Amino acid sequence: MSEITSLADITRVHAESQPDKVAMIFEGREWTYGDLDRESSKVANALLAAGVGPQDRVAHLDKNGPEYFSYLFGASKINAVGVAVNWRLAAPEMEYILNHSEAKVLLIGQEFLAHLDEMNLETVTKVVVVGEGGDRESYVAWIDSAASDDPQVEVGWTDTSYQLYTSGTTGLPKGVELTNRNFFEMLPAASHEWYFDEESVNLVAMPLFHIAGSGWGVVGLYNGGTNILLREADLVELLRLIETYEITNALLVPAILQFLLITPEAQETSFSSLRCMVYGASPITEEVLAGSMELMGCKFVQVYGLTETTGGVTILRADDHDPGGPRAHLLRSAGQVSGDVELRIVDPETKQDLPESQVGEIWVKSIQNLKSYWKDPTATQEAYPEGLDDDGRGWFRTGDAGYLSDGFLFIHDRVKDMIISGAENIYPAEIENVLMGHPEIADAAVIGVPDEKWGETVKAIITPATDSDPDEADLIAYCRENLAHYKCPTSVDRMQMIPRNPSGKILKTELRKPYWEGRDRSVN
Repeated sequence: MSEITSLADITRVHAESQPDKVAMIFEGREWTYGDLDRESSKVANALLAAGVGPQDRVAHLDKNGPEYFSYLFGASKINAVGVAVNWRLAAPEMEYILNHSEAKVLLIGQEFLAHLDEMNLETVTKVVVVGEGGDRESYVAWIDSAASDDPQVEVGWTDTSYQLYTSGTTGLPKGVELTNRNFFEMLPAASHEWYFDEESVNLVAMPLFHIAGSGWGVVGLYNGGTNILLREADLVELLRLIETYEITNALLVPAILQFLLITPEAQETSFSSLRCMVYGASPITEEVLAGSMELMGCKFVQVYGLTETTGGVTILRADDHDPGGPRAHLLRSAGQVSGDVELRIVDPETKQDLPESQVGEIWVKSIQNLKSYWKDPTATQEAYPEGLDDDGRGWFRTGDAGYLSDGFLFIHDRVKDMIISGAENIYPAEIENVLMGHPEIADAAVIGVPDEKWGETVKAIITPATDSDPDEADLIAYCRENLAHYKCPTSVDRMQMIPRNPSGKILKTELRKPYWEGRDRSVN
């Protein structure tokens, strides 16, 4: 696959070598690699006709569908940049991303047209609708009028190919610029580690505006396999697709795995075709992991990474998954570095390296690290405090807290989520893991709340398991049996559903806000 050095090359190479191989299946419809190559060329020519040039931004706002990949690859064929917009956002948030990215063309799903009517778009000159567009041009009509010849525009190795926006839980979202180099120096090793080949049948279930969705989909097509697209995370439909299409490779976030364990249809589903289940993007409890491994019976691989690192930079390999065995402690880790990745653990205040087993901020150096934050040199400089070398590499501050032990990375939390109680540093993930081992708890989050004596103290927020009514004192006592007392919750609140972002990460800012409003401490 050495000929593939850009997103555009994926369709070109496979259309030449296996034009009739099915590349994608969506709601019963099939697209061969020949189909995908022709359709993406039509998109490319339609974008050129709309005045899009090299490194111009073009945006996609819709749930998962095949048009996304035709649009992304078509943009790449003219060296334009695909911008994926989170469809779960409110209209003002969508408006910010579209204007900030300076998108010229917007491909939007028909169910989001009401949001479009609420936006004042400053740079978008053309809107194309997936589905019925009313008085707006439909995607089908738009590409039908375009030529199918590949425009063959030169694409640079370090040109931006893809722009994703951070979740924005701590302020305005930032546009993460990822290059062809970011992707294609990473993909060969990732494909090997995740058990991909030309025979892979790959489930694309995560949202395509997230690196866990779009990046995962790119891996499947890069290898010449078949992507099975799920429009959104419907658990029953997900299980049906696994069995119907004999899925071999899948990536799911821990929250989905957790819900699958309590979905009755999962017990009736055959997972015999699965080679590998990759999981990541948020912490997983040992109970959920062990239950998922038992249910599915395939290899499990954990990845840790960020949008800014083009996805995974560490991997907990299948051989390191050993529930109940002598290496069971590794299940709490995020694995070892992969590819060219280097890691440091740094004191976030002094910027000094910390010794093994001491918790600090995780810094990453890798070809996979972002080129920059779009139109935000200050944020880029803060992310790379030591700058970039002549090869374009630098130490990237992840904002995550963790430590290294025998080459394995153990992640605690975001640095900002650390609780300081009586001068003790407390990391919520450790407590959440203990709470999730309690049979009467379905979900749990831990935050710091104000305390007159200690500055802040630990509060647990739980969602009780079905037909359960756990006692607060009993839960606190349970934690004290498993943790140092200073780490344990001093109070427990209940919520019907703990808020999470699309990747499954708990929205700690939202949880902290009511407790810290009117106080000096920021709740970000």
